[in-house]
Formats: sequence, structure tokens, C-alpha cells
Amino acid sequence: MNRRNFIKMSSLASTSVMMPNFLRAFSMKALPYDGKILVVIQLSGGNDGLNTVVPFRNDDYYSLRPTIGIAEADVLKLTDSLGFHPALSGLKDIYDQGFLTIINNVGYPNPDRSHFRSMDIWHSGSSSSEFWYSGWLGRYLDAQCNNGKPVHAVLEIDDTLSLAVKGENKNALGVTSPKMLYDSVKNLDVVTNTNTGNANLDFLYKTLADTKSSAQYLYDQSTIYNSKQSYPNSELGKHLKTIAELVVSGCETSVYYCEHTGFDTHFSQLGKQNNLLGQYSEAVTAFVQDLKDNGKMNDVVIMTFSEFGRRVEQNASGGTDHGTANNVFIINGALTKPGVYNETPDLKNLDQGDLIYKIDFRNIYSTILRKVLKVDDASILRRSFDPLDFI
Repeated sequence: MNRRNFIKMSSLASTSVMMPNFLRAFSMKALPYDGKILVVIQLSGGNDGLNTVVPFRNDDYYSLRPTIGIAEADVLKLTDSLGFHPALSGLKDIYDQGFLTIINNVGYPNPDRSHFRSMDIWHSGSSSSEFWYSGWLGRYLDAQCNNGKPVHAVLEIDDTLSLAVKGENKNALGVTSPKMLYDSVKNLDVVTNTNTGNANLDFLYKTLADTKSSAQYLYDQSTIYNSKQSYPNSELGKHLKTIAELVVSGCETSVYYCEHTGFDTHFSQLGKQNNLLGQYSEAVTAFVQDLKDNGKMNDVVIMTFSEFGRRVEQNASGGTDHGTANNVFIINGALTKPGVYNETPDLKNLDQGDLIYKIDFRNIYSTILRKVLKVDDASILRRSFDPLDFI
């Protein structure tokens, strides 16, 4: 192996980890579809849930947000008391079709207001007092690889990996473009000798074998279906288009993960959040239409979350500071409880100015693991949580 190939292999090691029997990677075939597909959209920075799903009948909302509260006349009405931010017109259409469940007051005990720590908690599935170094979807991947599935059973559509998709033994594959990944590894030497006596070198050899196989497979799958849907020219739009093309092509991936950033709105929130929510709504609307046109709405479950909400009262800079509980969106064509799943936030009963959570986010994870991905949720979450009945 030459030095250039070795360096390239080293860079791949952060986004792909060997299979138990790495030689299987050379002849890996598509496994039959055996369940639904999960697409996770992370709104990074702490999206303001109260200005996303607006309690427009609540006087406390307007008194605590005199300049950034969304005027009732602008709200896209969902119920007699709740409505969407005006930038979410596409999401409103999805809601009206019965494809969206809004879960309010989602959080966890003893919340942490640090971006990094709260995101670690959401990614790992730990409590606020525990520090885990693997993610809930990474541990799902560990279990799936042990059952013979390839590393690309979980994909993050990015060039870096979130903790959520890093396992104890395996990591998901990070890819922004199947063609770019394929082009980056197609000329690397495939090494069959993995007993060099050097553990690090053996690891790199095995990583290369797995990554080359996955890159070839994903590239081949990406050429099967070329979406004609009009996606917005945003990062999220591009990511969801890539996911749609792989889903419709029949790719053996069960979990796709992507991120929409910029939601830390400490100042001048109105304009910033309007733009970000508009980008989210446009991208998700195109994605849902693509899935509908190809008969995939019942197969794909889309979950949108943020690491925390914002404080109920606005700050002096026309923004909001780090808060606690927030809403989670679930989109699917076969929801059992479309609409607003549970009670709206209680703005009179706050914890030091913050919303009090009513649903632990791990109850949602339990539901998805058990009902969507069809695995033992308690073993992956390391304890039992009661699943919900939104699907």
C-alpha cells in the first residue's frame, strides 16, 4: 500500500467501521426490504417551538413575547388554539392531509441548557446524569450488523457523523453524495491481508473493504431513480433529494439522518427563524410529495426534533434564550393519531421561566425502535420506556 492510499483510508475510518466478517463486503448484495424507513431531521441550535406551533389563544404567550409573538392574523390555524408559523405553509398542507403528528412538551428530567450536552443526551438516549459515548441509532446499527446487515443500513447525509449514529462497535456511513463517495474510493487498492499483526493497520484495511463495497452499492442505487420533483436549492433540500432517490431506488438503508442548522436565535429571531422554517417547510414538502408520487409514504417515517426549545419570555435583543421542552414532528402516511397528539404547553406553570416536559423523548425513541425499525428497544435504550401510540 502506498502512502496516499493509507492517508485516504485513515480519513474514511471516522465514518465507516468494519463488519464482523469483512470479506463479505466484497460480495455484498441488497437485502430484501423488511420494514419501514426512518428519516431523522435535526434542527440544530434549539428551535423556538412556541413560535413554530403557536398558542394564539393564549394571552400569556403575547404578554411574555410582546414584540416577537406571531400575530394571530398571521398564524396558519390548525385547531381552535394552535397554529403554525406563517413560513410553514407546506407543512400545513401535510398536516391537512393527515400525514403529521405534533407531539408537544417533549424533553427529559433535569434538562441541560448547553447545546453540546443537551444534544449528547438526545443523541445517546442517556439521562442528564449519564455520559454515554454511543448513539441510539449507532447501537441500532451495532445490532443490525451483528444480524448480517451492512454498515450503510444507517446513513448520515453529511461529511461528518453525529453521535446519534455512532455505535459501540460500528459507525454509520457519512455521505453527502453517493457519486462523490464512490469517486473518492474507487481507485484505492483493496487489501485482502488483514492479519498484519498491526491492529490499527488491520482496522484500516477492513474499513476500506467495507467502505468500497458500500460506496459502490450506494452509487449503483443512486442511478436507479432520478427525482423529477422540484426541491429547493438549500442544503436540506439537497439532502432530502438524495434520501428520496435512495429510498425510491430500493436502497437497503433503514435509517437516514440529516441536519438543518442555525436555530440559536438569541437576537433578531423573527427574520432568522422565518427563513429557517421556510427552508425546512419547502424541503420537507418536496420530499413528502416525492414519497407520495412513488408510493412510499406508508414506508417512511420522518421525525423532526431540536435539542431543546427556547425560554418562554423573549429577551431584550428580540430573541429567546436556551430553554427546555419542545415539540417533535412525526410524518407518515399511516399515522394512528394524526394532528395534535397531546396537550398544549402550560404557560402558567413554568419551571424558572421554562416549559415543563410531559413526554420523555425516549418514549418516542422506544416507539420508533419497536414499531418502525422492529428491534428490541429496551436493549438499545438500556432500559424500558413505554411506547406511544402515534403509529
